[in-house]
Amino acid sequence: MRKCCIFYNEEKQLAKDFYTKVYAYLIEKNIEIISKEKINQASFAIVIGGDGTLLRASKEIIKNETIHVIAVNAGSLGFLTEIKISNAISVITRYLTGEFRTRSREFLEVKIRDKTYDVLNEVVISKGGVMTKLLRVGIYSNNEYMNTYRADGVILCTPTGSTAYSLAAGGPIVAPSLRGIIITPIAPHNLTARPVIIDGNEELIVKIEDKDRVGYAVLDGETCAKINYDDMVYIKFSGKKLNLVLPEDLSYYAMLRETLKWGDNLC
Repeated sequence: MRKCCIFYNEEKQLAKDFYTKVYAYLIEKNIEIISKEKINQASFAIVIGGDGTLLRASKEIIKNETIHVIAVNAGSLGFLTEIKISNAISVITRYLTGEFRTRSREFLEVKIRDKTYDVLNEVVISKGGVMTKLLRVGIYSNNEYMNTYRADGVILCTPTGSTAYSLAAGGPIVAPSLRGIIITPIAPHNLTARPVIIDGNEELIVKIEDKDRVGYAVLDGETCAKINYDDMVYIKFSGKKLNLVLPEDLSYYAMLRETLKWGDNLC
């Protein structure tokens, strides 16, 4: 018997309503529904909500390296949750019959002191608040000095995260098929400081270069860790992946056009 683990946004009525519907559908198809504590036993997972719901669920899902994820959009954004509720049952049906495509999204491994984190979107190294002075953030690649940014902070993201905070800060859109880390400064003091994309095989070290200053590392908008002068943040691709089942009628570029109104004449 196949087993499925379902994650959904309990604060959204649309997500709760669809959870009820899909639960009944899976039982009808003789699929066993299991809890997230048994995620290692699941052959696939269904996530119902926005991209934030998927980001939170992903930390549990990647404990199972072979699992497929059907991400249904019941939120305001759908860069990751590409499947619309209106055709979600059709996608699930096709998945159960083996007619599906997947796209993998790779995680970063981030080490801060004695803790290691899995990050799907981005790491943000930022100052403490609006009234706080700019930070000097030094970045090293494979132990080679790259640059020091004097800015409100620096975003280091995956191609998956390139359409999130990094995009809002002026970073590029990077196709998920590419394996690279995007470095985007936040409101840099020097206008020549531009975003850069580096090879995904490089390992980064990030540190604050002001002895009397404190910064913060914000991971996927959820976890926050204080960073001091003596701390080093180690960042590299981990090899862990989220295997997303794709809707049959939507490409990555179609998703960009639909979600971002990319290329539309807005005037």
